Amino acid sequence: MIRLHDTMTRQKVELRPRRPGEVSMYVCGPTVYDEPHLGHARTALTYDLLRRFLEWEGLRVVMVSNITDIDDKIIARAAEEGRSEADLAEEQAAFYIEQMDRLNILPPTERPRATEYVQPMIDVISDLLDRGAAYGVEGRGVYFDVARLPGYGRLAGRNLAQLLEDAGSRVSVDEAKHSPLDFALWKAARPGEPRWDTPWGEGRPGWHTECVAMSMSLLGEDFDIHGGGDDLRFPHHQNEWAQVEATGRKFARLWVHSAMLNVSGEKMSKSLGNFTTLAEALDIYDPRAMRLLVAQTHYRATMEMGPEALTSATEAVKRLDAVVRRARAEGADLDTTERDESAVETFRAAMEEDLGTPGGVEVIFSLVRAANTAFDRGDIGTGGVKVATMVELAGVLGLELGEQPPGAEAYGDDAEIQALVDARTAARQAGNYAEADRIRDDLAARGVAMEDTRGGTVWHRI
Repeated sequence: MIRLHDTMTRQKVELRPRRPGEVSMYVCGPTVYDEPHLGHARTALTYDLLRRFLEWEGLRVVMVSNITDIDDKIIARAAEEGRSEADLAEEQAAFYIEQMDRLNILPPTERPRATEYVQPMIDVISDLLDRGAAYGVEGRGVYFDVARLPGYGRLAGRNLAQLLEDAGSRVSVDEAKHSPLDFALWKAARPGEPRWDTPWGEGRPGWHTECVAMSMSLLGEDFDIHGGGDDLRFPHHQNEWAQVEATGRKFARLWVHSAMLNVSGEKMSKSLGNFTTLAEALDIYDPRAMRLLVAQTHYRATMEMGPEALTSATEAVKRLDAVVRRARAEGADLDTTERDESAVETFRAAMEEDLGTPGGVEVIFSLVRAANTAFDRGDIGTGGVKVATMVELAGVLGLELGEQPPGAEAYGDDAEIQALVDARTAARQAGNYAEADRIRDDLAARGVAMEDTRGGTVWHRI
């Protein structure tokens, strides 16, 4: 039984898909006005881990993750650079997808652009106006009237009075709105901005309406999971829910939110000066290390993703690679259909309980220790089963093992390194230890480490 924490009810609930054998999931994607940062990586990796696990469990996953390509920030950045909003958004969207590919993020079933769904947005707003849940303001646009919806604030864990008190001076009072909490569904056209024609005048959609239109158009009512970073819980996800609730339709069954991350002990933000771009981090660290680091922290817990944490995760990935290489050197059968069923079930139990990836990672490294112990005592068969199981479970987390890490080509190709390792072995067998040591030091200087095992010398790039 798979259970997930539902933000709406504050409880772990059983995942009961609306269609047997299929899970429908919508995850809010980026607003493409700038390069993706480490926060984008954590969010994307969280839902990739969830998707991969569900598929390993035999479920078909229909996943929609959008690109917001029209927004105030995109308009401002495009004007600053003297280019069109569409050009900027397309460039940044392509760069975002490229970084997701580097992280081995599975592409979503659908990746809609907001500008492709303007008519469905207009339909949503028209419905809300007809029901009296929204109102127009001349020269401003159309707003949602939160006072007309009992239960507004439920996703945020606050009632309307508390939210108004919370807002205080933080929300600028717009005299045109009935309440400072009312939010824009449609923004009236301004000079030089993109615009679409509607029954209430030209303009562009509000952010909160975009995801409603895209999710409902592609997944329909009552889809299974709505996900995103915890920073979207309020107001974005709350305002999505409000629009659908006001039309009397069913929205997401479960709301799942991943926590924020820290860089060097502080919440990541541009104002704090620790806003590290994802591309910069991936140029330095093995992308698998970032994936493993995310898996080592529960998705609802704040995590650290600074240099120290990424370096530690890099070393952990090397341990996984090393045991695969050792298994091959020992002659173990990694294509065996045998597996450690006890480890598999322990892994499954951890993951089924609110995507407990830390417990899953613990199982993987317990298999590494067991495999090395088996190889040390000459039990190649047992060691091979442990490694084969470890490789399968690591694959559930999207970790492909035994790979050449980024930049390793600078150390020489595999054939060249293997030839040097063989030459060192021959030198040792001939008693020429000075030559063996020279080759070892040469390889170490080139970033290659060796381990002498019962089955021969195993090497890996550092």
